Amino acid sequence: MAKFKYRMQSILNIKEKLEEQAKNEFAAARLRLDEEEEKLNDLLARKAFYEEEGRRLREDSLNILDLNENKIAIERMKEFIAIQQIEVNRAAALLEQARINLTNVMQEAQIHNKLKEKAFDQFKKEINAQESKEVDELTSYTYGAKLKEDSDNQ
Repeated sequence: MAKFKYRMQSILNIKEKLEEQAKNEFAAARLRLDEEEEKLNDLLARKAFYEEEGRRLREDSLNILDLNENKIAIERMKEFIAIQQIEVNRAAALLEQARINLTNVMQEAQIHNKLKEKAFDQFKKEINAQESKEVDELTSYTYGAKLKEDSDNQ
């Protein structure tokens, strides 16, 4: 019996490897975004701490030096937060690009998988047709041989 061999299997293998690579890139981009968002959250928490400390300093005593240091710390946190927000946006853009790439690569792999399935279905049809032809030939031969045998016996 014939064995099915997909003629574009090497292309399918390449597409599957590209899909795996795209999945890894997407996961790395997701991890980077998570890290950048965590850094941003840490900065926001530090800013909130400095703001709370500023309120406490205003309530306890009016030490101008401490209040100025606190104000400078809050302003620096605002700057760090703005910079970190840019990093978060970059990471989000990279994640989106990785998602688009992954989607495209997965679609291409699916297309080749469907082509392989269709080729396999066509192969099965050809095998079934061949087997049917062989059965018909065998039946015809057997019938013809029986007719000849019956005509020879009479």
